[in-house]
Amino acid sequence: MTQLFLLFNHRLTPLQEADAITNLGVQQMISPTEDIQRLWCQIPPELTTLSDYLAPVRKWLTDQARPADFVLIQGDFGACCLMVQIVFNLNLIPIYSTTRREAVEEHLPDGSVQLVHQFKHVIFRKYEKVRL
Repeated sequence: MTQLFLLFNHRLTPLQEADAITNLGVQQMISPTEDIQRLWCQIPPELTTLSDYLAPVRKWLTDQARPADFVLIQGDFGACCLMVQIVFNLNLIPIYSTTRREAVEEHLPDGSVQLVHQFKHVIFRKYEKVRL
């Protein structure tokens, strides 16, 4: 059974769920525990390194995921870079969601402009492992 582990700050949209099932063959989507989710969503900006901080995330994936499972990784840039490396080392498949962005401007009666950004999922893309 192919699983998708969710390591990001939002909830999957119905379009993302359908894409995971249809195009990745995912049969089960696994959210992190509340502790792991809180840790991932609130990475302290003053930390100079993240390995120790993210150790519980690594343990969660090590304990729960099986080789060839997918891990959706999005969030803090440095944390994502580190977790992608960890996921590759665990023989898991790191992915992220690509989106199409559209901006809609609304000119308000007071002369101000309200800008609304809409994001729509397009595909899941695999992080690539660079071999030098």
